Amino acid sequence: MPPILFRDRRFVVLDKPAGLPVHAGPAGGPSVEDVFPLLSRRKDGPWLVHRLDADTAGCLVIALRKAALLAAQGCFENGSAEKTYWAIVRGHPPGEGGRIDAPLLRRTDRAGWRMAVDPAGQPATSDWRVLGRTPRLTWLEVRPRSGRTHQVRVHCAHLGTPILGDERYGGGAGPLHLLSRAIHLPLTPAVDATSEPPSHMRAALRACGFHV
Repeated sequence: MPPILFRDRRFVVLDKPAGLPVHAGPAGGPSVEDVFPLLSRRKDGPWLVHRLDADTAGCLVIALRKAALLAAQGCFENGSAEKTYWAIVRGHPPGEGGRIDAPLLRRTDRAGWRMAVDPAGQPATSDWRVLGRTPRLTWLEVRPRSGRTHQVRVHCAHLGTPILGDERYGGGAGPLHLLSRAIHLPLTPAVDATSEPPSHMRAALRACGFHV
C-alpha cells in the first residue's frame, strides 16, 4: 500500500511511488488499482479522480464515493484544482519564472506516440518558477492550469529544459525527476495534500538548494 497523505469519508490521497502505473494495462502487472479493495469495501468504487504517469511520483487523488468523484472532477474541469509539481530539469530556463501557453497534440509514428507542441492541439497552459539551480540543473515549480497528457514534461522541454530522466522528451535516461508535490481541491471541506520528494530526486534537489 502506498503511503496515505490525506483521508476522509470522501477521498484518499496516495503518495504514488515512481514506476507504479495507475492502471495495469494490457501487459498486466502491479498498479494503483490493486489497492482499491483495501481503501473501501463499497461495491461502487473507488475511482481515480485524475491520473499520473507511471514514472511520476506523488499526490494521487482517489474518490471513495460517486458524489465525491463528480465534485472533484468538476474542480479539474473548471480549473479550480490547484496542482503543484516539482521538476529537476537539464539546463536553465529563460528567466526566473513565467507562463507557457503551448497547445499539445498527440502524434504517432513507427516509434510510438508522443505529445508535441502544435497550434492544432488542445490548449495547454503552465506557470513555472525557479526554486534553485546548479551549473547544469534547475529545480522548477510547475503549476499546470490545464490537464493534458504529459503536459508538464512537454512544457519543460518546450522551455529548452527537459526533465532529468525523461528519455521521451530529451531529458536522458531515467529515472524521471518529476514529483506531484501538492494538490488542493477547493471543496467543503477542502482536500489538501503534500508529498515529500522520492529518494531518487533527493540528491539533485539538495544540490539545487533543497533542505530536507
